[in-house]
Amino acid sequence: MSVEIERKFLVRSDAWRELVTARKRVRQAYLARDGKASIRVRIVDDRVATLSIKSRPAELRRLELEYPLPLLDAERLMLLRSGAVIEKIRHIVPIGDLTWEVDTFLGDNAGLIIAEVELTHTDQTVAIEAWIGHEITGQARYYNSALAQLPFRSWVDAEPTSATAGR
Repeated sequence: MSVEIERKFLVRSDAWRELVTARKRVRQAYLARDGKASIRVRIVDDRVATLSIKSRPAELRRLELEYPLPLLDAERLMLLRSGAVIEKIRHIVPIGDLTWEVDTFLGDNAGLIIAEVELTHTDQTVAIEAWIGHEITGQARYYNSALAQLPFRSWVDAEPTSATAGR
């Protein structure tokens, strides 16, 4: 059984950009997001596709199962989505023995930048870099499944951080 332990943060500055070692374009859509699980189809760089099932609610530790999909099947499944397709550029930022993923969202979620880090256990210490802002782990509206239903640009109460600078 696969378990995901992840912390999420808003990003307060562009200092992370000089640390990026790789980037990939991600498109993802949710087939289901209610009840005990969310079901997602994801296409990376128009080459690799996966189907993921994640337990809900979105907390620090949750079940995550992921399966490879043929690209054509993934494109067809996207048509069955609930809500909008989430589009983002994922930037890989290694720091020490951890790898941060910084997502810069596109489309109706443009202006939102989220940094996340996967951990090996819930008590793992994480050094918070100066460019990392307010922690949003467990705040459901920041999760991709919620952004597909209520995009960032529609929020009237977005937090005043660099995440809203592009708005």
